Amino acid sequence: MSERQRPPSPRQAAADGRTPKRLPPGGQRGGPGWMGAGMPAERSMNFGPSARRLLGRLRPQRLHLVAVIALAVVSVGLSVIGPKVLGHATDLIFTGVLGRQLPAGTSAAQAVEAARAAGNHNFADMLARMNVVPGAGIDFAALGRVLLLALALYLVAGLLLWWQGWLLNGVVQRTVLKLRADVEDKLNRLPLPYFDRQPRGELLSRVTNDIDNISQSLQQTLSQLLTSLLTVVGVLGMMFWISPLLALVALVAVPLSVVVTGQIAKRSQRKFIAQWTHTGELNGQIEEAFTGHELVKVFGRQREVEAAFHAKNEELFQASFGAQFISGIIMPAMLFIGNLSYVAIAVVGGLRVASGTMSLGDVQAFIQYSRQFTQPLTQVASMANLLQSGVASAERVFAVLDAEEQSPDPVAPARVTDPHGRVEFEHVSFRYTPDKPLIEDLSLVAEPGHTVAIVGPTGAGKTTLVNLIMRFYELDGGRITLDGVDITTMRRDDLRGRIGMVLQDTWLFGGTIRDNIAYGRPDATEEEILAAARATFVDRFVRSLPDGYDTVIDEEGSNLSAGERQLITIARAFLAEPSLLILDEATSSVDTRTEVLLQRAMAALRSERTSFVIAHRLSTIRDADLILMMENGRIVEQGTHEELLAAHGAYHRLYQSQFHQAVSDDDPAAVPAGSTAG
Repeated sequence: MSERQRPPSPRQAAADGRTPKRLPPGGQRGGPGWMGAGMPAERSMNFGPSARRLLGRLRPQRLHLVAVIALAVVSVGLSVIGPKVLGHATDLIFTGVLGRQLPAGTSAAQAVEAARAAGNHNFADMLARMNVVPGAGIDFAALGRVLLLALALYLVAGLLLWWQGWLLNGVVQRTVLKLRADVEDKLNRLPLPYFDRQPRGELLSRVTNDIDNISQSLQQTLSQLLTSLLTVVGVLGMMFWISPLLALVALVAVPLSVVVTGQIAKRSQRKFIAQWTHTGELNGQIEEAFTGHELVKVFGRQREVEAAFHAKNEELFQASFGAQFISGIIMPAMLFIGNLSYVAIAVVGGLRVASGTMSLGDVQAFIQYSRQFTQPLTQVASMANLLQSGVASAERVFAVLDAEEQSPDPVAPARVTDPHGRVEFEHVSFRYTPDKPLIEDLSLVAEPGHTVAIVGPTGAGKTTLVNLIMRFYELDGGRITLDGVDITTMRRDDLRGRIGMVLQDTWLFGGTIRDNIAYGRPDATEEEILAAARATFVDRFVRSLPDGYDTVIDEEGSNLSAGERQLITIARAFLAEPSLLILDEATSSVDTRTEVLLQRAMAALRSERTSFVIAHRLSTIRDADLILMMENGRIVEQGTHEELLAAHGAYHRLYQSQFHQAVSDDDPAAVPAGSTAG
């Protein structure tokens, strides 16, 4: 099994007495996802900067936003006028009822004087402010016109609000579309070490769950937030117009609401950060547990996996419960404050109607305005949990967008004009972590058409060597050239387009067998695909399948055997016709008979191509032109199979351990330090 040496996890670092390197905000530590989970983000951004950055992504949609704001202003303006119009309708009804009770034929002034003479001064003051016609009833014609006007106002306001919501939905979805595209582009620009220390489930959670949560948060809060703020401004203006005194009474609730909301929001923000962090970690744990489901069963670790899941699930429950409960307190608190304000307005307004300083319709309108005033404040407060949840998700997505990228391709890239496949390492040095050297001052030459086999114990740096050729990692020193061109001066896609790679861990994509073979050359003809399949013995088993090359497989190839999956990946490399070929234990998953056939196929595949072969089974690399024996990142021996056996060195000991005798683990003279027989 091929090995890739990775940076140590914090747990491993602690065991070695080292301090683990801190990752960027929101980043996860290395090591297994479900074993290393349980730690919240090391720190979170401030709510304000994160919210401003999220809203800043709406800037490309500013023209649509202007239209959204304009529609909201008109819609809210019409809605705000409505209570005043309805207040006038109330005055028409009230004056009609009072007028019918007064003697017909008298004037309004006479009715007022009569009330004062009878000692009803409050009633007289109220009549003096009203347009009462003694003896007349309700003017239904005028009342009908007022009600139709109110209906028209609310109907137009509703249509404009619907139009505004339609435009805003487009703004939000286009913004999220661009955010997803930016994250996808960012992932393609991130270096491989970033993915080494990120559990896959955690990263997938950021790309899917967190972006979906941002979309929902923006969708549900922007429209309400805009209309609520405009409603507060419009209603406040109408309230001061009707009665400055009652407006001041209503405003007493504002600072109290702000203080209460701020205190609650401050406590719930930490919970939301923890909620989405634990969600990502739980996804990572589930993904890892189900990916390695068979291994969990084999080693009987179901109880440990379940215990780890329940522990993380409990942490997520506690964080989610705390976030929702604390933020949920905002609504009842705001309703309580609003009801106190309502009671104060009703008492003061009733006294002013009785004293004749306000009409009943104005008081009714003001009470409606007080409800409209406290309702948007309550809505804004209730949206605090959505806002905090969305911003917490945005912080996690921004952590991906802010991650350090791989070095950019050169502006004027060099190209290999005469490809032969000559690879040269010139004093190459590389380490995954600064304090642990791996490859130091390594030099070697792979001549065109030659097969270079790399053998050695686990962790010797075999896979690292070929990863450096692919520029999956950047060198710390020296350089690597391909046909005399420094690979750092080439575009990565140009470099990798010249290399075919077959790994021990097969990876197929959802689609047909034909699609998977042609993955490296989508423009390949049917004849070329069939020729590659025949050369690598894929055709032999595909013909037995009911749908042949149209057989649909999933990304794990669960309907194929391990050997069949490996054959398809070899056919994929065969079809790509690369000038440089890398085989990382490519035949380890096939049976002995198939391996013999594959050796012949790969001999044809390797002809006139430079090949790097990583192998543990030394029988597969006897015919290699050059064999490199590596230990601790250094080439300790190199030569042909016969030359290395004759040298009686590390290669000879490794060969003996596989084919002639079992080497005792407690015989230090027999096995070099750090080597294995695998």
